[in-house]
Amino acid sequence: MSTILNLIQLSVSITLILVILFQVREQGSGLFGSATTTFRVRRGLEKILFQATIVLVVIFVVVSILSVRLS
Repeated sequence: MSTILNLIQLSVSITLILVILFQVREQGSGLFGSATTTFRVRRGLEKILFQATIVLVVIFVVVSILSVRLS
């Protein structure tokens, strides 16, 4: 069971890294993002990537907790 959870955790973490890198690449500035003071609404692909990041983080935390509890 722990092997399956470790594989799930590994795949979720790699996917999470890729989604975050796609977000940084879209914003156009380096590793730490840009310092804008205007409020703007996320639309299209940017909104999907933002929501996917939240979902993947929640899945990662749940799988991590389950992995610790069941080992």
